[in-house]
Amino acid sequence: MGETTVTKEKPTISAIIITKNEEEMIANCIATLLFCDEIIVVDSGSTDNTVGIAKREGASVVCTTEGKFKDWRMAGLREATCDFVLYIDADERVTPKLADEIKRTIAFTSYSAFLLKRNNIHFGKWMQHGGWERDSIVRLFSRGKLLRWEGNVHENAIVEGPIGLLQEPLVHLTHRNVRDGLIKSYVWTDTEAQALVNAGAKQVTPFTLVRKTLMEFFRRLILKKGYKDGMEGWIESMQQAMNRFLVYERVWELQQKPSLPQRYERVEKEILHLWKQIGK
Repeated sequence: MGETTVTKEKPTISAIIITKNEEEMIANCIATLLFCDEIIVVDSGSTDNTVGIAKREGASVVCTTEGKFKDWRMAGLREATCDFVLYIDADERVTPKLADEIKRTIAFTSYSAFLLKRNNIHFGKWMQHGGWERDSIVRLFSRGKLLRWEGNVHENAIVEGPIGLLQEPLVHLTHRNVRDGLIKSYVWTDTEAQALVNAGAKQVTPFTLVRKTLMEFFRRLILKKGYKDGMEGWIESMQQAMNRFLVYERVWELQQKPSLPQRYERVEKEILHLWKQIGK
């Protein structure tokens, strides 16, 4: 552990929010970040009123459609001017107790970054089993110690120095209905599948699809005791299993040679050829 230091002045905090079509969530998110000295929204191509609402609520907005999450997080970091940066998603909320802990901790710390515990609310229920009960993420950084973000599926922060742990949890308002839960899962499917293919994933077989799906359901529901969260736990376990199926279904698709578009193009050509023969 490094030498503990006390800042001469109260350290400042930049909050960074990555958004895309979050008009229903952004105002309340910003309202929980007013203890920060500046709030930066990095918008990745919203077609709704996210940007307008963010500006109305006092945030500065950076718009970009280039790159992926790691690039958008770095774009926010480049705009930040404060001593510490706090990354928050639009569906996450900082409680007053967490805000107080953040302010107290950064005034007297030897850490370069901090893990934040996270309470996940799925379908209106705080999930305390199924693997969600020990969720924690690195989101608070000394600005000069955050070197970069890596990864396209679950970004990892590369930090110079030790990482601490805060005790008060961040609240994550995810899977607000079945439709949103499925959409959110599907959005990540292509990115995760592409990463697996790039890493040299083995050829997907029918057994692969069945094994990955059933193992994830068993892991979430039984091993991680998701059933203790009631109906919500059962639904979430099944959704996570479905997500595994979709990911490996997409891996299979990407592995096809010729590709699926090429196969359909070949069928189109064969049909057109038949019509040309009739016309002769």
